[in-house]
Amino acid sequence: MDHFLYRNGVLHAEDVPLTEIAARVGTPFYVYSTATLTRHYHLFTEALSPLPHQVCFAIKSLSNVAVLKVLADLGAGMDVVSQGEYLRAKAAGVPGDKIVFSGVGKTRAEMRLALEGGIRQFNVESEPEMRALSEMASSLGVKAPITIRVNPDVDAKTHEKIATGKKENKFGIPIARALEVYAEAARLPGLQIVGIDVHIGSQLTDLEPFEAAYNKVADLTLALRAAGHQIDRLDLGGGLGIPYTRSNEAPPLPSDYGALIKRTVGHLGCEIEIEPGRLISGNAGLLVSSVIYLKQGEGRDFLILDAAMNDLVRPSMYGAHHDIVPVLEPAAGTEQQDYDVVGPVCETGDTFAKQRSLPPAGPGDLIAFRSAGAYGAVMSSEYNSRPLIPEVLVKGDQFAVIRERPTYDEMLNRDKLPEWL
Repeated sequence: MDHFLYRNGVLHAEDVPLTEIAARVGTPFYVYSTATLTRHYHLFTEALSPLPHQVCFAIKSLSNVAVLKVLADLGAGMDVVSQGEYLRAKAAGVPGDKIVFSGVGKTRAEMRLALEGGIRQFNVESEPEMRALSEMASSLGVKAPITIRVNPDVDAKTHEKIATGKKENKFGIPIARALEVYAEAARLPGLQIVGIDVHIGSQLTDLEPFEAAYNKVADLTLALRAAGHQIDRLDLGGGLGIPYTRSNEAPPLPSDYGALIKRTVGHLGCEIEIEPGRLISGNAGLLVSSVIYLKQGEGRDFLILDAAMNDLVRPSMYGAHHDIVPVLEPAAGTEQQDYDVVGPVCETGDTFAKQRSLPPAGPGDLIAFRSAGAYGAVMSSEYNSRPLIPEVLVKGDQFAVIRERPTYDEMLNRDKLPEWL
């Protein structure tokens, strides 16, 4: 469910017509719904109750500080994978004890930042990282709270580029070596073991891979406790998928996911952490664009937009589908036409959809890409020297620009000529 609906023939974000935002800020732009963010966060907290739990939003999916502040004010923690994301969480008012630091390549500078600024835990991904973290913590006279990310070798049945729980993926340590690695962690002076971490991938549309992974984590918890380790916290990652199409087939609900967690690990007496990103932010955002030209080709028509692959790279990078809808609602019974929907970037890969059936469209028409809140703005770039596009947050009948479109002068002024030129 989202809060982007047609009213009086115009697509609205909550109570704001998208035409009004387009007139104010220009296109293309991203727009996010506070009501949708709030609803989706609460779906997870309700699904995990009454288990002790902490929902940590995966910042990598949508990192604007205003969005993070919305979620932080609801009680969300944050899952970060870089120094920049850590600083964004802090800027949004998230206390250190609600920030989880994940990622396979944490640097010593990032470790120091988090240890000095406060951290809930580091999700350690390798033995070299574990040793480096112990050295850094010891040099500061503190102990770093850690979970160790185990790789359960479970096929998440998702896109190969976002699967993270198979043995050939770069993430975590093999679960078969967990006892050995935890024993070393216990000997290192700068570490405090607090639990186990697992994360098998993104955009999962079936609960079976979660169940397989979580059953392995439950067995590992008992084995580690038998070996003398205190395991009080299970970080179960994120990855629950969203419906990118308006079909009858929908991924499992957070309530079903919560029931699975209770069934597989709820008996262990651990605090449960989850790190959803896409399911909270994905359907909370749209990308709104204008048609520049309607171009007739050989056997196909092209809708050329002012948005491009640098603004929304998912279709080009993953072959991802986004529903595309007109901002002005077509009359009932309007006959649809097939278009290749493309951007102006000089790449054939700058294609959002091929032979997509849409209502007739032409220059100046506004269209919206649904389910664009996750991995949209965060993956954008200035390729072809195109400015990053604005981000807008809506709450009820109010909206605010939460990231401005930079001017061309601002872009150019970042480049510096060496003195010999």
